Amino acid sequence: MIKPLHDHVLLEKLPNEKKVGSIVLTTEKKVGNVATVVAIGEGKLDEKGNLRPVSVEVGEKVIYREYAGTDYEDNGHKYLLLKDEDILAVVED
Repeated sequence: MIKPLHDHVLLEKLPNEKKVGSIVLTTEKKVGNVATVVAIGEGKLDEKGNLRPVSVEVGEKVIYREYAGTDYEDNGHKYLLLKDEDILAVVED
């Protein structure tokens, strides 16, 4: 697993397709930039040297800025590594 550094967050992208038997169904609605937080860094030092923690927690579903971060794929899972500031909202169910 990847351990993000500083104020970086590792997201697992949500799939926009569903497999039924051997048929792959794609959703017509775009899932958008929604993902689940799987790992977070320790935070970032502010100008006074105090540690400012990351604003999200592992397990939360979030909406992130389009075109942000770096894509990473491992064992069929798609991840995105980005800065905390590129997360726009937490999705509450």
